[in-house]
Amino acid sequence: MEKKVLRRAEVKEKETWDLTRLYASEEAYLSDLDKLKDEVKKFKENYQGNLVDSEMLIKSLKDYEKLSKLFIYTRAYQSLHASVDQTNLDNIKRQGEYANLSAKLVKELVFYKNEVLALSDELLLEAITLDKTYEVYLNDIIREKKHQLEPNVEKALAEFNQVLNAPNSNYSLFKFADMKFNEFEVKGNSYAQSFTLFENEWQYDTRTDLRRKAFENFYETLSLYENGLANNYKTHVLKDKAYANLKRFPNVTDYLLFNQKVTSDVYHRQIDLTMKHLSGPMRKFAKLLKEIYGLKKMTYADLNLPVDEQYEPLITIEEASNYASNALKVLGKEYQEMVEKAFKERWIDFPQNLGKSTGGFCSSPYQKGSYILLNWNERMSEAFVLAHELGHAGHFYFAGQAQNILNTRTSLYFIEAPSTFNELVMADYLSKEGSDLRFRRWILANLISRTYYHNFVTHLLEAAFQREVYLYVDANKPLNAHVLKSLKLSVLKEFWGEEVEIPDYAGLTWMRQPHYFMGLYPYTYSAGLTVSTLAFNKIKANELTYSDWLEVLKAGGTKTPLELAKMVDIDLSTDKPLLETIKIISDIIDEIIEITNKLK
Repeated sequence: MEKKVLRRAEVKEKETWDLTRLYASEEAYLSDLDKLKDEVKKFKENYQGNLVDSEMLIKSLKDYEKLSKLFIYTRAYQSLHASVDQTNLDNIKRQGEYANLSAKLVKELVFYKNEVLALSDELLLEAITLDKTYEVYLNDIIREKKHQLEPNVEKALAEFNQVLNAPNSNYSLFKFADMKFNEFEVKGNSYAQSFTLFENEWQYDTRTDLRRKAFENFYETLSLYENGLANNYKTHVLKDKAYANLKRFPNVTDYLLFNQKVTSDVYHRQIDLTMKHLSGPMRKFAKLLKEIYGLKKMTYADLNLPVDEQYEPLITIEEASNYASNALKVLGKEYQEMVEKAFKERWIDFPQNLGKSTGGFCSSPYQKGSYILLNWNERMSEAFVLAHELGHAGHFYFAGQAQNILNTRTSLYFIEAPSTFNELVMADYLSKEGSDLRFRRWILANLISRTYYHNFVTHLLEAAFQREVYLYVDANKPLNAHVLKSLKLSVLKEFWGEEVEIPDYAGLTWMRQPHYFMGLYPYTYSAGLTVSTLAFNKIKANELTYSDWLEVLKAGGTKTPLELAKMVDIDLSTDKPLLETIKIISDIIDEIIEITNKLK
């Protein structure tokens, strides 16, 4: 039966997240907006030109924390509304009004960072001795000094804040509000098409003629928007280049890695070694899928096929929630209580609906629990997605308990380690549910196709493309739709080689992903998964405990990514961890092939 995409008003409320945990009503939200305006005004009156000693600096930081909470809560409230329904005019209006207000308030606060950066290192270090709570923040200020801009330049850039960040919101509006898809026909039957349906349904469909036609239809619509969206993306990239120049970085990559607190050699290693060493095992996996489905050729539209479609049972939201609860118990009582709270307090938005963001994410306003967005498709593999997002929730739940608001956020480099760790926990739990060979193969295949292919390959190929884009910009080469399509095609063909036919339309795949507007985010999936894979294996080998992992989560942003990894005895300054992880992935693929041969 044809899948119908519901409107937001048609989904079950009990399956949606509860935004009243943030604000009990729209009036309460608006009240906090008024409070935010007043507090920003007071903050400016109290501290502009008055940061004369370490005591005043510490006092200002305490007030800055309070302001940060108000910004985080109000921003989350309007953003979360919009993320579940961008066809709702009230959501768009609220989002636009907030963008205008926050831009104005951010301009009012530009003075603060400028004045803190202007303070002597001696005064900043003295403030640290007065209150260790702010040690990380103030050391980051000292580190940033050599890249600071003139106060007037910062103020001028703040005036353009909304304009400079427009490409990201432009992309979302194109994708969820403007882009219209035609139905497609297969064997006399018509099928609806949308971003949500394609991302969550059609690309996984095991009917070859339907799946391949869905790909052609989907990319045909993308092509209608490629020039406008390419220009939009180019605008974002040129903004990054301008900031890199202004802040005196040698290139865009170094500028974007600065806040991640990793060096470019770590970044390039992740891309280069994966492209070189993981392509072989993944081509082998693609060949296996081709044989299983009796395909004459393996194409780009076939890479998301399950190894055994009959072992992809349909499950309910309740069943998946039970799997997640039971699997994650191994992380200890504290973690179990957090998971139970997530279900009881409706932290999770499950249903697919028109205008909702595709994929999944987890937003974690400081000490307010989390908001997890999913697009539930009733497949067993969704239990892994749920565990993944609960990993993000757990990370910021425990970091929020242990750290102040300025120390909670870890480096982007490490952000995907806690989430992918939970996927491995889920796989381990399910493997104990039975010894049947087909079930064993399904678990391993899900690890490859969901955990590793999605995170270690799909996002890594995005990263390889993104790196080429920034190299283009650093070399002052012009970017346009043709160039972007060619760069993406080149990366896909390099990785998959002759084993997979990559059609020209696949070059438009860059248009499917918002990650490119979030800095050097794509490569961090494989980086985080490298840490989580090795940490999990060490726990299984009794070299570490789950309590050790919990301590890493609680550290939040108080340590660099390499320091966090060292807490679980992983040295990210060498090739060894990544090569070991690739070997683990290769071994899993070999076992899947071995089981398949036995089952024949």
